[in-house]
Amino acid sequence: MSASKASPSEAPYAPASDYPFALSIVVPVYNGADSVPALVEALSALDVPGGLEIVLVNDCSPDNSLEVCRRLAQEASIPLTVVNLARNFGEHNAVMAGLGHARGAYIITMDDDLQNPPEEVVRLWRYAHDNHYDVVYTYYAQKQHAAWRNLGSRFTNWCADILIDKPKGLYLSSFRCMSGFAARAILDHAGPFPYVDGLLMQVTQNIGRLQVTHLPRAAGRSNYTLRRLVRLFLSMFLNFSVMPLRLSTMAGIGMASLGLLGFLIVLFEALAGETPQGWASLMAVTLLLAGVQLIMLGVLGEYLGRLFLTVNRKPQFVVRDVTRSAAADKPGEAA
Repeated sequence: MSASKASPSEAPYAPASDYPFALSIVVPVYNGADSVPALVEALSALDVPGGLEIVLVNDCSPDNSLEVCRRLAQEASIPLTVVNLARNFGEHNAVMAGLGHARGAYIITMDDDLQNPPEEVVRLWRYAHDNHYDVVYTYYAQKQHAAWRNLGSRFTNWCADILIDKPKGLYLSSFRCMSGFAARAILDHAGPFPYVDGLLMQVTQNIGRLQVTHLPRAAGRSNYTLRRLVRLFLSMFLNFSVMPLRLSTMAGIGMASLGLLGFLIVLFEALAGETPQGWASLMAVTLLLAGVQLIMLGVLGEYLGRLFLTVNRKPQFVVRDVTRSAAADKPGEAA
């Protein structure tokens, strides 16, 4: 019996034999009960030659997101997998859990808030596939975020240029597409503080960028508090570079140089017979040096603490259970 021949428009997008689907979409879910149904409905309507699957990762959401996701799995007409984490691990940990269950030749990660239009998914996937990119990041002409978040994003991206060898001008967006090769490579990382973008930069420099639309949130408000943003920044700042240690060394050298200069000034005044007034300036210098030393100790302590937790095998994530739709259990037929 001869195999059926794919149409010319579909043949280039057929998944490789190692991948049951051409595209997987991984969505970490947290307080997304109101937006996830609309997102899944829109994604299910997409036309993806070679097959599409959706992986929803419930990051121990405090609302009824888990029940909503499980209901969607029961009703889904396309392959849909729900990964339920035992506790809240954070967005990047949830993404890593989703990547471990994704089976597509390409994988797109996106948020559950509908700020990234689902119709952009196919365009992003085709752009990555047609240009043979390992990773494609999206960027926006205008971001629909609060001003403080936009400012924080610019600062984080500036730091990433230095710390993780990010190509200049590349915006690190959570709406990204990666090849199955890149996803499998970063899954080898088992540390408890994953930073997906830093891992991808370590794997490949074959990276593209694509401008997409950014919409206001469909419901609720952002789950990223200042505390969460600081934790995410520290994961990027400390996990993928020794630059903070080098900066501490440079700061120490600078302070030592200032101290030597101050010593020479005091010595000159003593030889000239002038008694320095001294107390206020001495206290200022002492507090300055003590502050710099405490910052250096804090940086070293953060490195050691993360090393300690990694050596003691703090889990990157813990999956409580996995729910799959009927189509997800039969990927060959679904594709």
